[in-house]
Amino acid sequence: MEVEVLQDRLAKALNAVSRVAASSKAGLPILSNVLLRAEKNQLVLTATNMELATVQYISAEIKNEGTVTVPAKLLAEFISALPRETVKLKASGDKVVVSAGKYKSTINGILADDFPELPKIDEEKSVGFKINVDIFKEALNEVIIAASNDTTRPALTGVYFNTFENALFIAATDGYRLADKKFVEDVQSEIKAIVPASTLQEVLRLLSDTMEEVEVQINESLICFRMGEIEVTSKLIDASFPDYRVLIPKNITLNLELDKAELQRMTKVAALFARSSGGSIVCEALADAGTFGVSAVASELGENSSVMEVEVASDAKITLNSRYLLDALNATKDSKILFGISGKLDPVVIRNAQTDDYTHIIMPLKS
Repeated sequence: MEVEVLQDRLAKALNAVSRVAASSKAGLPILSNVLLRAEKNQLVLTATNMELATVQYISAEIKNEGTVTVPAKLLAEFISALPRETVKLKASGDKVVVSAGKYKSTINGILADDFPELPKIDEEKSVGFKINVDIFKEALNEVIIAASNDTTRPALTGVYFNTFENALFIAATDGYRLADKKFVEDVQSEIKAIVPASTLQEVLRLLSDTMEEVEVQINESLICFRMGEIEVTSKLIDASFPDYRVLIPKNITLNLELDKAELQRMTKVAALFARSSGGSIVCEALADAGTFGVSAVASELGENSSVMEVEVASDAKITLNSRYLLDALNATKDSKILFGISGKLDPVVIRNAQTDDYTHIIMPLKS
C-alpha cells in the first residue's frame, strides 16, 4: 500500500475513528487499531469495538492499493502533530512508514487479515429514511438527556425509535423522567428499535456544518447512519422498551403557560440552595395570588423563593429534582412552555407552548 493524502483531512478522519478504537473493551489488540484500506482514489479508515463501527472515506492519491492496521491513537496523534502538507503512507507487511516533509516514522501494525469483518445492512430488508441534519441534531439532543447510565437495565440506556400513527418517534427514559419527540412525519413501515445512546452521541460528534442530511437504515439487529463521507453502523440493544405512552398523563388538572427563560432563572437560583437536599425544589401555583413559585430550603445555607405572575386556575404544589427540570427546560425550543400538574404523586408534563411534537415528563420527589 502506498498513499499520499492531505494532512488536515487525514487528521480529522483519524481523530474521529480513534475514539471508537479507544472505546473497545473486547480485549483484542487489533481492535485498538485502525484499518487503512487504499482503493481506487480514496483511503478508507475503519475502526470498531464490536458494538459500533465507524468508516471514513477521504480522497487520496493511491500509488498502490492495499490494507494494513495500525494503532489508532498513535497514528492520530502523530498525524495531528505534522505540518499541513501532504502525508505519505507506505506499508510493507505489517509496518507502515509515515512521512511528511522532514518528519518520518515507522509504525508497527498488524496484518489486516485479523481485523473483524464489519456487519452490513441489507437495504432491501431494512427500513430507511433521510432527515435534515439540523432537525436530526435538535431531536436527538431533546431526547438523549433522559437516557439512563444504568447498565443493569440495558433497555433504558438507549433511545427508542418507534412508529405510532404513521409517524416515527424517538423516546428515552431513566425511570425518573421521560422525553418523547416526533422524529419523522410519515413512515410507512413499522419500526421498533433501541439504539444505544452512546452510538447516537458519537453520531452527533461526527456531524459538521457542511452536512445537509443524514441517511438512516434500520433492520432487526443493526442501525446505520450515513453522513457525507462518514458511515456509522451499530448493534441495537436486544431488550424490550417499556410502553412509555401509558406513563404520560392524559388528563392534566392544571396546565400553566410559563415564560421559559424566567423559569430557568428561578430554578437555577433555587438549585443553589437545594444542593444539600439532593436538588429537591418545590414548585407551587397559587390561584388567589396568581403566581407560580419555585423555592428551596437548605438547613445550613438558608432558604430561597422566587415567583412569577401567571394565570392560575387552581392551587397546586409539587416537589421536583432541579437538575431534571433544568434539563427539560433546556431541551424545549419555544420561549413559552406548558407546565402540567395533575397531583403531588403524578409526573409533571412539560411541552412547548407553540408546538406539540415534544413531551418531557418528570416524576415528583416525595415531599
